[in-house]
Amino acid sequence: MKPKTRVLVAMSGGVDSSVAAMLMKKKEFDVIGVFMKNYSDSKNEFGECSWKDERKMAMKISSLLGIPLITLDFEKQYKKEVIKKMFQDYRKGITPNPDIDCNQKIKFPLLIKAMKKFGAEYLVTGHYSRIKSVSRGAGGQGDGGGIIEYQLLRARDEMKDQSYFLYRLKQEELRYLKFPIGNFTKNQVREIARKNNFPNYDKKSTVGICFVGKVNLKDFLKKKIKPKKGKILSPEGKTIGGHDGIYYYTIGQRLGSRYGIEVSKNTDDKRFLKRWYVARKDAKTNIIIAAPENNPLLFRKEIFIKNAHWINKGNLRLTPKIRSQMGGRVGKKQNEVKVLARIRQVGELLPCKIIFGKKIKVILKKPITGISEGQAIVLYKGKKILGGGEIRF
Repeated sequence: MKPKTRVLVAMSGGVDSSVAAMLMKKKEFDVIGVFMKNYSDSKNEFGECSWKDERKMAMKISSLLGIPLITLDFEKQYKKEVIKKMFQDYRKGITPNPDIDCNQKIKFPLLIKAMKKFGAEYLVTGHYSRIKSVSRGAGGQGDGGGIIEYQLLRARDEMKDQSYFLYRLKQEELRYLKFPIGNFTKNQVREIARKNNFPNYDKKSTVGICFVGKVNLKDFLKKKIKPKKGKILSPEGKTIGGHDGIYYYTIGQRLGSRYGIEVSKNTDDKRFLKRWYVARKDAKTNIIIAAPENNPLLFRKEIFIKNAHWINKGNLRLTPKIRSQMGGRVGKKQNEVKVLARIRQVGELLPCKIIFGKKIKVILKKPITGISEGQAIVLYKGKKILGGGEIRF
């Protein structure tokens, strides 16, 4: 009798990873569950470590499925690679995405290493995304005669799609990954869990910082970044208020006493009757420039990509210089590519074009608000994720 293929399933205690594990068990895989302890500073309402509650739920699901559950402690690596970098970035006045950093530096590389250690062939997670394998011939076409290339696709449930957080996956990682719930909607996943009597079938989805949870970001940052008073200027350069540190505020954030940052309204200027937002931040001078809604200063159309990563290096028409760095050739005039861009997890897919030169430039078809340096921009061609990078101006 042929032995079952072993898989390692990342189990968080949530409904998505629980159903992912169940689906693999039903497909006759030899399933081992693994729970990651990445952050122990968060507490529940009783003052207990939140991760213990999550592990208890993962243990309940593992017991129901009749599979072992292993706990791996990655807290030291997580704090060094994700949390420390997050504080460093905020201190510079940019807005990082710790969820993406966690996937790139902790979750996938360390779990794939664990997968191999435990003799498993695949790593399974409860992400809403899909993976497609394509056979590439010697000429780079899908003629079925050559190298297997892996493509990352958006999930069937567009409202739950998590491909934005996965854009930094590498080919050598994708070959080991399975996302079994990528073709299901969230409601379908919950219904599967309910029918199988999973106690977490109606458990709320996690929010906030990856593995840290929902926290008041300003209070969280104050643990490592001390307040520093600075000015708030109008678009014309007039002082209209003060703040306690640019690192606590993001581009597009609304101003007002309820949001912890106020501007003076002792003026006859009718603009002050409108909502005001953070338009610009200057880390060197510790100055925030604010603007009323619909002010041109709030909008951006052109951005640059730093630390670009491409999932499939052959699916973009690039300049000879860039393409030579990535492998292959291209015509001299083929330095523009029309794609779709996303700057938030389930934000609108924005038509744009990429221009490859000394820097990689993205020009949006229409200017939008709320773009911050450090945010991720992820690029799509149809359902396929091309790659992305960090936003810079």
